[in-house]
Amino acid sequence: MRRRVAVVGILAAALLFFGPPSSPGRPWSVRAADDGVVRILIGAAADLDPAAQGDIGSAAISAQLFESLTAIDATLQTRPALAASWEFRDGGATVVFHLRPDLVFSDGSPLTAEDVVRSWFRIIDPAHPSPLVSLIGDVRGALAWARGETTDRSAVGLVAEGSDVVVRLTRPATDFPAIVSGPTFAIVPSTIRSGAVPLEADEVKVGSGGYTVKSATDEKTTLTANTHYWAGPPAIATVELVHDIGGRSSVTAFEDDDIDLTDVSPFDATWLGYDDALGPQLRRADGLSLQYYGFDTSRPPFSDVRVRQAFARAVDWRRLIALSSAGAARPATGMVPPGIPGRSETDFLPAHDPEGARRLLAEAGFPGGSGFPTTTLLGGGGEDRAFAAEIMRELGISVEVEVQGAGFFERLESDPPQIFSMGWVADYPGPNDFLGILLGTGASNNYGRWSSPAFDQAVADALAATDAAATRSAFDRAEGIVRDEAPTIPLTYNVGWSLARTGLLGAYDNGLGIIRMAGLAWDR
Repeated sequence: MRRRVAVVGILAAALLFFGPPSSPGRPWSVRAADDGVVRILIGAAADLDPAAQGDIGSAAISAQLFESLTAIDATLQTRPALAASWEFRDGGATVVFHLRPDLVFSDGSPLTAEDVVRSWFRIIDPAHPSPLVSLIGDVRGALAWARGETTDRSAVGLVAEGSDVVVRLTRPATDFPAIVSGPTFAIVPSTIRSGAVPLEADEVKVGSGGYTVKSATDEKTTLTANTHYWAGPPAIATVELVHDIGGRSSVTAFEDDDIDLTDVSPFDATWLGYDDALGPQLRRADGLSLQYYGFDTSRPPFSDVRVRQAFARAVDWRRLIALSSAGAARPATGMVPPGIPGRSETDFLPAHDPEGARRLLAEAGFPGGSGFPTTTLLGGGGEDRAFAAEIMRELGISVEVEVQGAGFFERLESDPPQIFSMGWVADYPGPNDFLGILLGTGASNNYGRWSSPAFDQAVADALAATDAAATRSAFDRAEGIVRDEAPTIPLTYNVGWSLARTGLLGAYDNGLGIIRMAGLAWDR
């Protein structure tokens, strides 16, 4: 699932990057075997409304309560979920989803094609459009509806026809079934209304996913299996999402048998691998995720491409990341992370050229950094101060690092700093989720306000291509434009570490940052 992540929350976002169990180490808890409960350490959701949320932490929980029409499996293949199948018409410009027969919500009430259309219209609610509204941008008339440019519902390409959901697109888009696998497109009952107030766990009475909320406190949220789930009741009857472990470390809580799945820091991973008991339960997951710097291109000085190029070329990014990440990430070579099908192996990282960077800065009117305004970097990662030091040393420009937790995205939308650091986890396994969805003109997550007709055309060409080689060539063209115009600088691809109890099956990671709890089971 793609979801935006403030850099200060990247380790927390890795919370659910769990891999499959391996050879037995320490015997797994008798307590877990006896009561059948799985306990997962995870932060409480900020908002459980699928259409309103934009963060991976909330999505990781809401995905258990609300299901979409499709799902992505461990091999990144798109599989049926609420939809039994789908077909393309009109050369790929129309997608028809055929729902499974006799679908119901968790309370036994019918789940119909009208519920799907109603849920998806919530994404484009003009009063409260989803922060990930760009994901539905290929649906005919969807963005015009979201912007209030039309009130003609028939102009939007979303209709229910019997037990089918018919989606009419602005272009052929064979990736649309993969796109709707994300939690944003989950189906909710009519009792959940759009609104500015976050949806909390104790308000979710009915769902379409594998679990429903049994109880919720500040310390934990207890989920119980949905007996009406389309795939049958989950093997684990109760899942406890633990939010508070009393000040202990996640490793200690795991050792105390209070947690069965938890993330661990890269620092802890360096010694856990050598522990006789915990080592076999340590998991590494290379996420389909990216951390990057973005520039506010809507205002000087970063509206000048030469200034952005100077910042991009002044720093040896590979060296900086190697020295600052401490094994928590891999240096990026482009906007699209490894593992995404169709990703190019071409290196799109800006060339390290300090002399050329100084020349570009002088051409932009700031020789030696003279007259350049003090610049704010909104971030908090370990590499930020190293970046600021490099910019001062090579360009003579002062960069002040500012950390902001709550309100991070609101600030990006209303009053963006000159530079910001952000993470992005894939919504679906496709290159466009890291290109057009992030950097397309007018995209809801294009916080730097960058616009490039050439980039937009390259993305459009890639999405319209029917040949894999042509698709890759067009996406390569798009990445080359990002490298040359530097609206962003790709930094790292995430590496997550976790502890998963021996004997717990199904806790695999497919790189999207969300496990399917309905697929968990204890191996007895």
